[in-house]
Amino acid sequence: MTNTVETAAEHAPTAGEYIQHHLGHLTQGHQSFVVDFHVWNLDTILWSVTLGVIGCLIMWTAARRATAGVPGRFQAFVEMIVEMVEDQSKAIVHGDRRFIAPLALTVFVWVVLMNAMDFLPVDMFAALFRALGMGEPHFRSVPTADLNGTMGMSLGVLAVVLYYNVKVKGIGGWVHELFAAPFGIYMAPFNLLLNVIEYVARTVSLGMRLFGNMYAGELLFLLIALLGSMATVFGFVGHVIAGSIWAIFHILIVVLQAFIFMMLTLVYIGQAHESH
Repeated sequence: MTNTVETAAEHAPTAGEYIQHHLGHLTQGHQSFVVDFHVWNLDTILWSVTLGVIGCLIMWTAARRATAGVPGRFQAFVEMIVEMVEDQSKAIVHGDRRFIAPLALTVFVWVVLMNAMDFLPVDMFAALFRALGMGEPHFRSVPTADLNGTMGMSLGVLAVVLYYNVKVKGIGGWVHELFAAPFGIYMAPFNLLLNVIEYVARTVSLGMRLFGNMYAGELLFLLIALLGSMATVFGFVGHVIAGSIWAIFHILIVVLQAFIFMMLTLVYIGQAHESH
């Protein structure tokens, strides 16, 4: 019995190996460079699509069950979210919002669901894979803790912003604005450089902000999980208390980061409706 315990202890991963394993992605190939479009993070794609479908089903169910009388708890909760998003879109975007308000609602619900995956136990999928005899493959369940996922969403926002720039101002008006704003047409090269930098900076910061906050939250959950591996009273108590406190505080972060991402999406689309 003693030899078995000693053997298990020898093969147990170190703290660094444990964290590194949990921060790895399930991919179909080996990444050979920092930017490698031949490698797909399959776990991020799986959860992003799955949670997007779940979010759409939730809103569809709410719309189907909506009644003109006294709403139930579920309908009241969804109506509260819809009203909040509608008020924000009305205050920021001055124009046709038939597509913009539903887009903002979709973004908010989708990001909340993806962020909320961080509440799942960090070793849940590892234990599931072991039970199924699949070993312990890399597998992450928080799409927004993957820079590829958040940058993909921010590129989608950029595409929508460019679309509304052309739709509202016309291709000629938008191109003229690129060269003439903010210092006049005589500073065209400098204006173009500034505008291109602005588009790039907004896109990168939008994706990096969400990724940074969720990655830090995921890393902290892993560090708290390591406390549970300490065979001491301090380790057990610290694991339970710190885990509970951080989980409660993380609820605010999950919702707040989704709200910020939605608000910045509305702000950027609203700016596309304005002329300089």
